[in-house]
Amino acid sequence: MSDILKIALVGNPNTGKSTLFNLLTGLNQKIGNFPGITVDKKVGYCKLTTDLQAEVTDLPGTYSLYPKSKDESIVFQVLADKQNPSHPDMVVVVADATNLRRNLLLYSQVADLNLPVVLALNMTDMARKEGINIDVDKLSARLGIQVVAISARSKTGLTELKQAISNITSIATQEKGADIKVLADLAIEEVKALVGTDNDYYALQLLHQHEHLDFFKDKYEQFEIIERAHHFESSKLQAAETISRYRYLSTILSGVIEDTGAAKKFVVSDRIDSILTNRFWGFFIFLFILFFVFNAIFSWATYPMDLIEESFAWLTSFGHEHLPAGVLTDLVLDGVVAGLGGIVIFIPQIAILFAFISILEDTGYMARVTFMMDKIMRKFGLSGRSVVPMIGSLACAVPSIMSARTIESWKDRMITIMVAPLVSCSARLPVYTLLIGLIIPDEKVLGIISLQALTLMGMYLISIVAAMVVALVMKFIIKAKEKSYFIMELPVYRMPRWKNVLYTMYEKSKTFVFEAGKVIIAISIVLWVLASYGPSARFDSIEKKYAQIELQQDSVKVSTLERDKAAEKLENSYAGILGHTIEPVIRPLGFDWKIGIALITSFAAREAFVGTMATIYSVDNGMDNEGTMRDKMRVAKDANTGLPLFTFATGASLMLFYAFAMQCMSTVAVVYRETKSWKWPLIQTVYMTAMAYIASLIAYQFLK
Repeated sequence: MSDILKIALVGNPNTGKSTLFNLLTGLNQKIGNFPGITVDKKVGYCKLTTDLQAEVTDLPGTYSLYPKSKDESIVFQVLADKQNPSHPDMVVVVADATNLRRNLLLYSQVADLNLPVVLALNMTDMARKEGINIDVDKLSARLGIQVVAISARSKTGLTELKQAISNITSIATQEKGADIKVLADLAIEEVKALVGTDNDYYALQLLHQHEHLDFFKDKYEQFEIIERAHHFESSKLQAAETISRYRYLSTILSGVIEDTGAAKKFVVSDRIDSILTNRFWGFFIFLFILFFVFNAIFSWATYPMDLIEESFAWLTSFGHEHLPAGVLTDLVLDGVVAGLGGIVIFIPQIAILFAFISILEDTGYMARVTFMMDKIMRKFGLSGRSVVPMIGSLACAVPSIMSARTIESWKDRMITIMVAPLVSCSARLPVYTLLIGLIIPDEKVLGIISLQALTLMGMYLISIVAAMVVALVMKFIIKAKEKSYFIMELPVYRMPRWKNVLYTMYEKSKTFVFEAGKVIIAISIVLWVLASYGPSARFDSIEKKYAQIELQQDSVKVSTLERDKAAEKLENSYAGILGHTIEPVIRPLGFDWKIGIALITSFAAREAFVGTMATIYSVDNGMDNEGTMRDKMRVAKDANTGLPLFTFATGASLMLFYAFAMQCMSTVAVVYRETKSWKWPLIQTVYMTAMAYIASLIAYQFLK
């Protein structure tokens, strides 16, 4: 073994593997990619004893070593390829104690690769509650390895697990899980001779998976020859191996598990499911939960948002009164502070949104939503596995597109990637709430139903419907032969981990501020410069014009003149010129040149719209620094008509534009990374922009 013990965490999905990884490594972890592959690699470090440190790699969850997706294929590559930088000295297999027989299938496969293994039985507290008692010592003796009962959720058994890992030897001691040679004796012997191994199961896996493996690429043709010579049928042999392993596991577990609560097991969850996943009522309950979430986003966040907005308005006013007038003061207050204020104000709403998402995931309800949506999504050309990326897009499209790697079918994966950005993400939330606050009255129907919350929920539902319709169209455009299927295990209902909910709120809010904030501040500074300066001839002409007005009309208030001059300078600034250049294209949508500037800057990040409007209206305010950004936007006038700019028609048009447009460079980048071609992000950008323009045009022309 190396000086630093390399450990790989392996397990089925939803076994608490990642929770254990976080507990072992704490904050001492990093995210990267496996060499040459765009699959996330989570690596962390922990101290096992005073003298022994471990490097822990959290491998993607999988039900067996036979991969169904790109993520799952990584597990065998890391465990089997000794040249792989992530190849471990030993493996910790994390198993769900409430469903041990199924989880041990993967363990038996890993064990047959002849790596030292420790078995961590997770969720043992849940197993006891369900009346499942496991004789850990007997199981350990039969498997020939160290078995440790833990509960990552309640942080019990971690000390014992670390001790077991530190005591492990470099020699594998486990029993073999199946008689592999009977499956393909002669073929296995030829592969062993070809690659120089004495491990039967390793040779068998190479026969099964050589098409997808990075190592032994030079021996691809030899593998193919061996397959043809011995009529090697991969799918049939996999099925035979699985049956053989389950027979072996039945023998191992005989007398090890005592299930005293078999009759009561999952009864509570089943009763709840009979209501929440009901064919008819399930969808109404889901819509009610959605409305509750959106209502909370508006009603619960009102006070802290008002407080933040007024604080930034006061800070700007205070700064202009007490700091020396000049370029630096204007840059800091009208550029940086205004842009930052346009982001920080939405922290309460972002925190509330992610709190509810975390609660729904922790309780197990989100898995039920996935189950309910499966049949519907299939009709629209999407796989059941597409549900997870689509729901994840409510938070952010970038990780959701990356999670589409778990979809086996290329066609289903591509359709999912192409439509996921249409689902309204948290970056659109600041845009929606700002505009809804301007055009929708803060009133309640029947005293309880908020019009603003209903409008917000409507925007999210519109985005989901649009994604489904586009998926249906692409179902007929993108051609592929392979069929897909969806198998999912519904977890039992659990109380949410409130500490985890609070941590999620904190982390997501921090990410929103620091990731979006960096972009917003950069854009705000550049935008302030572009909005404060312009061609010298134009600015000189404006200065002369207002100098003459001051001489001729003494009765005109200086503040009014300054405000008019600031507005005219903004219009003739570099930003104003850019806005006026594109105005003829966007005027039919109800947008003026100021909104045009925001459309351009928000391509970097959708939420930059808010920071841009904050900067524009700060620069356009002359000497009058009173009032919040929303107040300034509320009284903004259309230069052509003299009427309020942000009417219901304009607001609705703008929200629809942001609902459909590809206003995010990060999404474009990740689509290119996942598809390895500029063709798909280009098609995506074109069709989404066209949808946004047409929807906005129809909405404005119909509503104005």
